[in-house]
Amino acid sequence: MSGHKAIYKSLYFWVIMGIVVGIVLGLVPATKGFAESMQPFGTAFIRMVKMIIAPIIFCTVVTGIAKMGDMGKVGRVGIKCMLYFWSMTLFALAIGLVVVNLYKPGAGMDDYAAKMQANQKEIAKVEDFAGKAKKMSTVDFLMNIVPTSVVDAFAKGEILQVLFFSILFGVGLANIGDKAKNIVKIIDEFGRGLFKVVHYIMYFAPLGAFGAMAYVVSSQGHEALLKLLYLMLGVYTTCIIFIFVVLALVCKLAGFSLWRYLCYIKEEILLVLGTSSSEAALPRMMAKLENAGADKSVVGLCLPMGYSFNLDGTCIYLTMAAVFLAQATNTPLDLSHQLYLLFVLLLTSKGAAAVTGGGFITLAATLQTVGTIPVASLTLLLGVDRFMSEARAITNLIGNGIATLVVAKWEGALNETKLQAVLSGNDDEYADDPEDMLILEESAESLPSSNSK
Repeated sequence: MSGHKAIYKSLYFWVIMGIVVGIVLGLVPATKGFAESMQPFGTAFIRMVKMIIAPIIFCTVVTGIAKMGDMGKVGRVGIKCMLYFWSMTLFALAIGLVVVNLYKPGAGMDDYAAKMQANQKEIAKVEDFAGKAKKMSTVDFLMNIVPTSVVDAFAKGEILQVLFFSILFGVGLANIGDKAKNIVKIIDEFGRGLFKVVHYIMYFAPLGAFGAMAYVVSSQGHEALLKLLYLMLGVYTTCIIFIFVVLALVCKLAGFSLWRYLCYIKEEILLVLGTSSSEAALPRMMAKLENAGADKSVVGLCLPMGYSFNLDGTCIYLTMAAVFLAQATNTPLDLSHQLYLLFVLLLTSKGAAAVTGGGFITLAATLQTVGTIPVASLTLLLGVDRFMSEARAITNLIGNGIATLVVAKWEGALNETKLQAVLSGNDDEYADDPEDMLILEESAESLPSSNSK
């Protein structure tokens, strides 16, 4: 049996290097122009990952449901997912609300707030976001789950639309029974091929993280960081509290260690840190959760659903940002106003992943709905919103993985012996080399030679 790889051969090492080099280039005045021109690397990497997400969800969900056969189980898993998602959303929103009231990051920013709101260029940007936000009513979001055509859903990469069609197609194949075995097998093998494509795409992850980080730091500058560092610190601290208190308690009740789980998905966390997109890690998370003992059908349903319905980090950001803007503009928010804000966010947060820049657009939609906090105050957040997106995305990623394992346990679809072995690193068959994607129960012999036993 081979030993563990040297650290410089690991994906997470090179992703860290990409992030560090990107930050340095973005901060050094002489290389700022060069750093800003690195944006295409980050954009190209995100596009490569996004192009593979829809077909992977399709293959995983269809084969999972078709092999499961029991339609009652599909319904049960969906209901349990939604119960868990709403519970965690309420916790995240409430924690954000409590911390921002105690922390008061917006206090004493009156002059700066007035100056930013008077900036016509900044207001134009906010109006652009607000225009998009008008399209994000609850009814529109629910209608958006049903695609106008199957091709359109895949072409646009709409996760919920692809999931909707995949569930229907999987149910159809399950009801056909043995006659559909051949097509299920073809889709299953196609899915295995897609996971290998993800494996190859991950070679570009360090370059993608470098390009994205270099562009953001160089274009926003350290001034933007310093101006609203207090709010950023609050969001990051609250996300950490949520992970290590609320999610740690959930993990303990579910019978596994949060810390070991975080160590298991460290590559995915760093990938999200570099790209600020939790979608970048979705295919790898699906493979890793299956490898950790969660049933394929539960992973295929729960994880993609979580990307729209279980955005813990985004919920924390939304409550803190909304109250921060109220504090910065001296807008009075009594308890009834804040409870109403909580209720509105409980609904609007479910659409946060439906569009590009979802968190910021959802905040604009919320401010318009609540009506008391001026929408123009969003100019305060334009410079640093991107820096807070890392905290949101990482918290979302961690929360969705835990949600999947918890729902799998509730459903009796979690191999807990395998989970403990993989998380502790004692399962040589599966835990030796996460970089090889651990493709859908393939034996060690079928993996690349670097993981040969």
